[in-house]
Amino acid sequence: MAISTAVWSFALVVGLLTLTPGLDTALILRTSMLGHARRAWGVVLGVQSGILLWGAFTSLGVTALLTASHLAYECLRWAGAAYLVWLGLRMIRDTFRADHGSRVPDAAAASESADSLLGGVRQGALTNLLNPKVGAFYVAVLPQFIPPGTHQLPMGLLLTLVHIVLGLLWSLVLIGCARLLHQWLRTRRAQRLLDRVTGTVITALGLRLAVSH
Repeated sequence: MAISTAVWSFALVVGLLTLTPGLDTALILRTSMLGHARRAWGVVLGVQSGILLWGAFTSLGVTALLTASHLAYECLRWAGAAYLVWLGLRMIRDTFRADHGSRVPDAAAASESADSLLGGVRQGALTNLLNPKVGAFYVAVLPQFIPPGTHQLPMGLLLTLVHIVLGLLWSLVLIGCARLLHQWLRTRRAQRLLDRVTGTVITALGLRLAVSH
């Protein structure tokens, strides 16, 4: 397999994966719809940083240990499930706190605190790195697209960068569309509904990860 053929073939596979709705899509859309542009791009950068690490680890053969060791995989799976359930339930809990008339901080301060680039990076990176299925995907798929005779690490990183570029382009589309919907989400009621729906989806994904094998 030639390098160009490998790159285009891998781009097709990860392109379809990128377009498939999932946890990353839900987080990016939710954050953007609330008008937190910096935090949304932070989530995007965090997710792509996680993908870069998974690709690098796979190219170095490190993630093979994850699939070879049942204990390591289970520990990461339970940690990821716990984080997702905590994240989702916290979103839902905060909406009910607002419903019961809890004190709302100054709007400007709240917006500045919520729209944090570093906070988004942390959330995106944790969500991606604590998902063992991303690592399992890279272990199963990436080596198949590395042509014989090429250096594994540089080629693996090249393919990973293709995935990252496609992810950034798709995130640009998502954030652009979400910003258009932001006008309909200015009311507190609409924002509570969005957080409840997103929190429920994230919690369900965490529970699904917990019971999956």
